[in-house]
Amino acid sequence: MNRKDKFSKSEYRFQSDDPLMCEQLSDRLLEALPVNRNIIIVCIGTDRSTGDALGPLVGSMLRDQSMQSFHVYGTLEEPVHALNLNETMQSIHRLHSKPVILAVDACLGKKASIGSIVFGKGSLTPGAALNKDLPAVGDYHISGLVNVGGFMEYVVLQNTRLHLVMNMSAKIAASLRLTEAKRMNERLRNHPYQNFLAATKKQQ
Repeated sequence: MNRKDKFSKSEYRFQSDDPLMCEQLSDRLLEALPVNRNIIIVCIGTDRSTGDALGPLVGSMLRDQSMQSFHVYGTLEEPVHALNLNETMQSIHRLHSKPVILAVDACLGKKASIGSIVFGKGSLTPGAALNKDLPAVGDYHISGLVNVGGFMEYVVLQNTRLHLVMNMSAKIAASLRLTEAKRMNERLRNHPYQNFLAATKKQQ
């Protein structure tokens, strides 16, 4: 759970109730994420708190899909949270050479921003909303603003509407699935022969 009181010029902000949101976020993701490198998606949060469940929900929704260019860490079953974040990041760097990391996390902010989804370059700081000292995560980040920050954050998180969190999680997951499809089409256009060989070997 990070904190978002201000938006930088390098960030893109979307409203989760906008019918075009998934397509717009997907376009920004496709533009920013290197097509020829696999992306590690680290979905941060815990299912023990409604407001902080956005990351694990996104992770579980993505784990149900067959994706080739995205690797997902953090689900409802196996969440990435304050107690295992350092260990998870060490494992990622051990298993993946020079990983490009996209961090997904819920955040608290101003009342007018609730329901906003923010994408940008750079890391986010998990636990900042709850004054936890955790390492910054991500080369890129997606933050979902689920509630108001600044006062009694633990109580606020427990009283965040599940409907809002579920809806935002579904929109983020759908945007990432759409991005995956676009990335694979882009790879096929750029390297049709190599992709044909890879698919043939996979079938054997």
